Amino acid sequence: MNILEQLKTRFRAALSAMTDDSADSGDMVFPSQDAKFGDYQANCAMPLAKRLNRSARELATEIVARLDVGDLCEPPEIAGPGFINLRLKNSWLTAQLQAALVDPRLGIAPVAQPRTIVVDFSSPNVAKPLHVGHIRSTVIGDSLARTLRFLGHNVITDNHLGDWGTQFGMIIYGYRNFLDPAAYQRSAIDELGRLYRLVRQLVDYHAGKKQLPELQNKLTQNQQALRAAEALPAEQDPKAAKKAEKSLKQAQKAVVAAQQELAELQAKLAKLEADPQLAPLAVKHAEIGAAVLQETAKLHAGDSANLRLWQQFMPPCMEDVNRIYRRLHVTFDHTHGESFYHAQIGPVVDELLERKIAQPSEGAVAIFLPDQTVPMLIRKQDGAFLYASSDLATIQYRMQHWRPDAILYVVDHRQSLHFQQLFAAARLWGYREVELQHVSFGTVLGDDGRPFKTRSGDTVGLTSLLDEAVDRALLVVNQPDEQKPSAAELASADKQKIAETVGIAALKYADLSQNRTSDYVFSYDKMLAYNGNTATYMQYAYARVRSIFARGQIDIAALMQSGAAISIDQPAERALGLELLRFAEALDDTVADYRPNLLTNYLYSLANRYATFFEQCPVLKAESAALRDSRLLLCQLTALTLRQGLELLGIEVLEKM
Repeated sequence: MNILEQLKTRFRAALSAMTDDSADSGDMVFPSQDAKFGDYQANCAMPLAKRLNRSARELATEIVARLDVGDLCEPPEIAGPGFINLRLKNSWLTAQLQAALVDPRLGIAPVAQPRTIVVDFSSPNVAKPLHVGHIRSTVIGDSLARTLRFLGHNVITDNHLGDWGTQFGMIIYGYRNFLDPAAYQRSAIDELGRLYRLVRQLVDYHAGKKQLPELQNKLTQNQQALRAAEALPAEQDPKAAKKAEKSLKQAQKAVVAAQQELAELQAKLAKLEADPQLAPLAVKHAEIGAAVLQETAKLHAGDSANLRLWQQFMPPCMEDVNRIYRRLHVTFDHTHGESFYHAQIGPVVDELLERKIAQPSEGAVAIFLPDQTVPMLIRKQDGAFLYASSDLATIQYRMQHWRPDAILYVVDHRQSLHFQQLFAAARLWGYREVELQHVSFGTVLGDDGRPFKTRSGDTVGLTSLLDEAVDRALLVVNQPDEQKPSAAELASADKQKIAETVGIAALKYADLSQNRTSDYVFSYDKMLAYNGNTATYMQYAYARVRSIFARGQIDIAALMQSGAAISIDQPAERALGLELLRFAEALDDTVADYRPNLLTNYLYSLANRYATFFEQCPVLKAESAALRDSRLLLCQLTALTLRQGLELLGIEVLEKM
């Protein structure tokens, strides 16, 4: 049961005869920040009083008189200018706790109106290894899918792979020109990855050479603009002077930015030109960019040789991707790559042209959208299709086969414009009823505040990231075990298994505990800490609860069936019980705006409440058998809630740490 939603419903009913906006006013109920003000507080009287030109305290008194919460709460109290403080009855709380304890769903009722929701997440380009940038989409999407499914929605997960684009044109070109047959025989995926990186370097080099005059011209123009701004006579009017100063600073920043951009490109070009292996290849393969596009076009046209190579490359590429998914315990209902929709894209573009939604534009085909200065290209001048074309075909397929109420795209914030255009185009096409949501997220940063890279400047591979997390977790696991006075309790194999669980969990939780729209700085030390809002702390909290049953030799299943009752007479008992019953609120908040960090915040708060309870309320040494049993039941419900919450985050728990 969602207590907060119950209270809001009661307030809406009380306010319905007093205002036309009872829904908005009734929503102004919040958990209290301080227990002395009760468990919940309603703030609706003050803003309503302003609109009605009445005394807020008098209005609060009238609201309370109309309010029907006697089954849940003690008599409401009015405080200050018109706050309504609510304290839940202990008898009601204990009844809810007792019911949650024996409910496999912990008292969380499935939604009354389930929706069909497609969650599109991870979506890597399979021609190259997964890297640190894929962790966010993968774990956020997986957690949202788990949570929505637990709440009763029909969830369909779909991994929309990049398995058909220019990256495969690069690999095909690399295979034909730079292949090391022995290396390919030893490890196809490693050699394909090397070929992709090599071709990418050469393509980027020649693209950079072409861009160089443009950047030099941009710098010259910015320098001229700066000199013009510096030459302007001083303004006497304060406002005009301030405006001129602002313009001068902007011109200075533009010059610095252009200088930096040019310097970075020049350094990148110089680095390749100084490389004794890459420099000759760059000279020999001067037209590599066009050649790669040609190989891609041949693949898309069904060229038998290129298609055969693509079919040869896909199994090792997919196995490399799936190996990481297995370590992360992430699965998908469907894995439909861009190749799956290839035959559908042409007819989609033709239909959009026929219906005048798209139109020819300088030899290409584009959709001109209201309030968008840049059109959305769906077919290039050379006849090639784009991501937008594939994504429109994907929407059509999903709507025809799955009929979803919502489609969530868990993709980084840099794709915001693409999704704005995609959704607007889908609406024009007729898909107006389905919720289309870009669940965007920020970037993983290094200590320098820039995107997380290796020391050599390469993108961090996800495999090495996971391996490093597990290696560091093993050190964390070893330390407390080896310091035990009796001797280490865990066998080497057990420690390695625990380290794998702890390391993967730490990596996931470190990401999920961030506000998804924010960038965050990656730190192994912080994410593996035994204290603070980390997976290690949460897993330890669960193991700590479970250890009570082992130490006391408690048969918890038998105790739950014995008729033992929960009591919450001590403040720490009551605070823990109330926090346990707020699980439903946390889940509803999490899916309201698709933010898993709200669930991690709740679990961290619950673990802290339990820590306070454990310190202040002896369990195995309680004053009476009845009190001991009550506290053991609170421990059990805490363990069950932590385990369920972590499972929704895709994190495993451990019975012993």
